[in-house]
Amino acid sequence: MSSAKAPSYLTVLRLPGAARTFGAALVARSAYGIVFLALVLTVERATGSYAVAGGVLAVFGLTSSLLAPYRARLIDRHGAHRALLPMAVGCATLLGLFAAVGWQPGASRAALWVLGAAAGACAPPLGPFMRTLWRELVADDEQLLQRAYSLDTVAEDLLYVVGPLLTGALTALAEPALAVLSSAVLLLGGTAVLATSPVAASFRGAVTPPDTGGERASVPPRRQRRWWVGLVDPVLVTAGLGACMGAFNLLAVAFADRHGAAASVSWVSAALAVSSALGGLLYGAVRWRLSTRTRLPLLTALLGVFCVLSGQATGMVGLVALAGAVGFLMAPTLTTAYLIAGEVDSESRGTEAGTWVNTAFNTGNAAGSAGIGLLLSPLPLAWCYAVTGAFVLLPAAIAALSGTARKIGRSNPGDIPPTAATLNSSEGETPWRE
Repeated sequence: MSSAKAPSYLTVLRLPGAARTFGAALVARSAYGIVFLALVLTVERATGSYAVAGGVLAVFGLTSSLLAPYRARLIDRHGAHRALLPMAVGCATLLGLFAAVGWQPGASRAALWVLGAAAGACAPPLGPFMRTLWRELVADDEQLLQRAYSLDTVAEDLLYVVGPLLTGALTALAEPALAVLSSAVLLLGGTAVLATSPVAASFRGAVTPPDTGGERASVPPRRQRRWWVGLVDPVLVTAGLGACMGAFNLLAVAFADRHGAAASVSWVSAALAVSSALGGLLYGAVRWRLSTRTRLPLLTALLGVFCVLSGQATGMVGLVALAGAVGFLMAPTLTTAYLIAGEVDSESRGTEAGTWVNTAFNTGNAAGSAGIGLLLSPLPLAWCYAVTGAFVLLPAAIAALSGTARKIGRSNPGDIPPTAATLNSSEGETPWRE
């Protein structure tokens, strides 16, 4: 790192159009902080079955996560007005119908399943799109981009802390279906303001000119086909990070139960959330000398070590302290992964590339929770924490080895095709242009 003064977060928010664009995006994204718990409570109230509620949540999450990169591709190709806004209209309408169907007990289970799956299939990838807009806003300033991404990651984490609290309040005051309806209103209203902001309005997607033998034709077809190669490291790492966090949260419950302190498990969640916010803000404030592809395996490996050490905690105080260390590295790791994803063909696939990182994390999170649940009975708790650490240590090792291979390739440029060398480069100048 360097001692040179980095731009402040206030500088980021003072960029022309940044406050309005980011504020609208946060309003729209707050819907996702509310809707997951709201769906569970609404379905349980309407059907009396947590099994049905879990199934509806699962299909909503699956269609939302697995189809997100393809929805992002539509935004990259067609822009905010022609792709993002229609997605928000469709998703908000379906959530409104879901709230209407689930408002009273005795609702049709089949209708709730179909509406939940359809709403997830339409959910707009707001986070990745906002990160694409950040690149437009900072105008090639790497320090401002790092600040912006850190601020974005921390804000997104906080939305998932505040959202369930709002859902609980709405459920206590009225009906859980009101929380689903509120998420629909926030999603549609926030996205409408976002899509009509000058920054988003100027983003009209990738324009594919006719093949006249000019600049477009000069781009090697191999590079067009292999744009995803640069995504391998961040996708692997975030999939492992998602699996790690999904397992870590479940293990915290098991740890607290075995130590007779089940009520104290909330302190683990609080330590993860608070320390992640602090770590993300501090990370963005530092002017790093190490490249993003060097930082990614280092941060990930350190996080994995703290996960393994958590299995050696002798009580809740020790576990909370180690959870704080894990959380402190979580936002920086995600921010670094987003920065690398932003370097991959950002002129035509920026939103899609960032969405693959999100999809990897969400898929890994579900797999980690399910996988560690199967291991809790046959394995001691300490070994389960070791497995959890391995979820991120293995991808960190792969990313470190691939980084070494890239350095060797750059030192011997004749050994690899020029297009592959250019595609995988992350040192020196950034490979994208605004």
